[in-house]
Amino acid sequence: MIMKKYLDTALTPQQRAEALTDELTVTEQAEQLKYDAPAVPRVGLPEYNWWNEGLHGVARAGTATVFPQAIGLAAMFDRELIRRVGEVVSVETRAIYNSASKHGDRDIYKGLTLWAPNVNIFRDPRWGRGHETYGEDPFLTSRLGVEFVKGVQGDGETLRAAACAKHFAVHSGPEAIRHEFDAEVSPRDLEETYLPAFRALVTEAKVEGVMGAYNRVNGEPACASGMLMGKLREWGFDGYFVSDCWAIRDFHTTHMVTATAPESAAMALKAGCDINCGNTYLHILAALDKGLISEEDIRRACVHAMRTRIRLGLLDGEPADVPFDVIASDKHKALSLECAEKSAVLLKNNGILPLDRDKLRSIAVIGPNADSRAALLGNYNGTPDRSVTFLEGIQDAFGGRVYYAQGCHLYKDKEQGLARPGDRYAEACAAAEAADVTIVCVGLDATLEGEEGDTGNEFSSGDKNDLRLPESQRILLQKLRAVGKPLIVVLAAGSSVNIETDCDALLDMWYPGQNGGKALAKIIFGEISPSGKLPVTFYKTADALPDFTDYSMKNRTYRYCDESNVLYPFGFGLTYSRFAAEKITVSGNNVTVTVRNIGDRSAYDVLQLYISSENGVPNHSLCGFERVSLSPGESRDITVTLAESAFETVDECGVRAVRPGLFVIYAGFTQPTELSERLYGGKCVSVGVNRE
Repeated sequence: MIMKKYLDTALTPQQRAEALTDELTVTEQAEQLKYDAPAVPRVGLPEYNWWNEGLHGVARAGTATVFPQAIGLAAMFDRELIRRVGEVVSVETRAIYNSASKHGDRDIYKGLTLWAPNVNIFRDPRWGRGHETYGEDPFLTSRLGVEFVKGVQGDGETLRAAACAKHFAVHSGPEAIRHEFDAEVSPRDLEETYLPAFRALVTEAKVEGVMGAYNRVNGEPACASGMLMGKLREWGFDGYFVSDCWAIRDFHTTHMVTATAPESAAMALKAGCDINCGNTYLHILAALDKGLISEEDIRRACVHAMRTRIRLGLLDGEPADVPFDVIASDKHKALSLECAEKSAVLLKNNGILPLDRDKLRSIAVIGPNADSRAALLGNYNGTPDRSVTFLEGIQDAFGGRVYYAQGCHLYKDKEQGLARPGDRYAEACAAAEAADVTIVCVGLDATLEGEEGDTGNEFSSGDKNDLRLPESQRILLQKLRAVGKPLIVVLAAGSSVNIETDCDALLDMWYPGQNGGKALAKIIFGEISPSGKLPVTFYKTADALPDFTDYSMKNRTYRYCDESNVLYPFGFGLTYSRFAAEKITVSGNNVTVTVRNIGDRSAYDVLQLYISSENGVPNHSLCGFERVSLSPGESRDITVTLAESAFETVDECGVRAVRPGLFVIYAGFTQPTELSERLYGGKCVSVGVNRE
């Protein structure tokens, strides 16, 4: 019996995909372009659901290791660690797929195509989905995104899982109008800010999937944009393109660029959208009958879909038989804890931290996020087999009395429906009065910042109206401040929040994953030093920000804004020690910085390199970073090799090139600005480099 070509592993995935597609009828090919693709038993093709999520752990499929939310992973400024996170996510994805398939479950969230990472730029702090991203900087987003994708996909002939860069491109709110909105962007902003991360994931990480966005970009729907699809071809993308969920339906219902569902399906398919998350591709055959598309259009998309499934080994006995017991293993959960520890950002400390357990008899742990599991998880999350809240972490680590009071509802004015407003404040104040020190856990969760509510979404929280805490929490903080006891504020949120309260210490834990409480306790009691850095700018007020719908980068993010409205700058974060950059030299693209721990304890900190030039962004851009561990008094030379792209600038026409002139390279443990250096307590060093 002659082997079918599509089963011949000696052939390339492209050749096998073409052979398999040609075994299918046109109707069968069209059916394979739905996200919930049916089985074709006669060619040995099982059913397959393309929709799975793995932003910070396998999501929505039951038990899995839950890591800090993506914005917290970004705060680590750690390439190697985020790659290991990607590896764990993909290994658990394989294990879940294997076990589910064995039991006949090939449903949604059980496949090997993960629709992560989200490499959109967090340009406006009001955007509800910003915590799904790696922050506001294209370089940081690119470096972390590349490593996450490499971790997910592995380096073998068979993909361990398939990552997906989303949402392509120029997408960051407003959530409420995303199905009808046209993001107007200049050629310079497009090339300088919105595209670099996608380019890096395609050209460097060879990401297998790209997902289009809901909105239009300069008039074209992102899932059928000739300009954006042209960029993918220019970069050599050879994976599959998928629409965001029900985005193609928007073409004829809200964007009004087509009149009917068959027209929308035809527009997307002809542009290069291979897989439809949604149901508009049910109309592909109608579009074919109307002459809107050709059989070759269907075949081309089907080849792309089959190629990905072949790269995943799904025609070869479904290899990589990862056992069920790797899911939520102790090893994986230990990595989640390490990430939570390294993602925490200490924003303020008057010396109260770390706490000395031997000198304390009692601690009050107060606040709506103190015993909240939702505050650990963010969105697009899995279900941990065990999670440790902030309260539980402190209770487990402290031998004295721990008083607990919820303090207030997360956002309502009372906890009990029949009670008067403020029904938990008295208890909170009494607990603070009884304790030696108060730790108040405030912030948000995915019910207050997240994705617009529509088909397939778990929450419907949407964007933030401002950068303030809910009023119930603002009142709680004022009352606790008035008690007069030492006050440590722990913030759990995925974005810029101004707590508007004087405190002795402020620690941003983000949404820290299932071991967030353990990590908090280890930091609070000084077992480890905090070492995270802000991947976003924290602003004083939303009132001074540009209009949310304005996609111009003017006065947005640290690269373009002045510091008049900045509360805590991008790249800022304190430790329990203090590092200094003492000397900088440049040889070619190698930058060597002499760094020293001038504090009194061992710690990690993040060395940051920035570059500026007359043709670059108005301020400066991150171009390198390295985590450094030093003992007290220890000095070391750290060499960072800059990519040639660090010296590229973009003109008004969107042309990227290395232009002659003077470049200034800065190195330090924060940004080279007056506010950053003052808050950190140390200056950057700098050197000029001429490029001819």
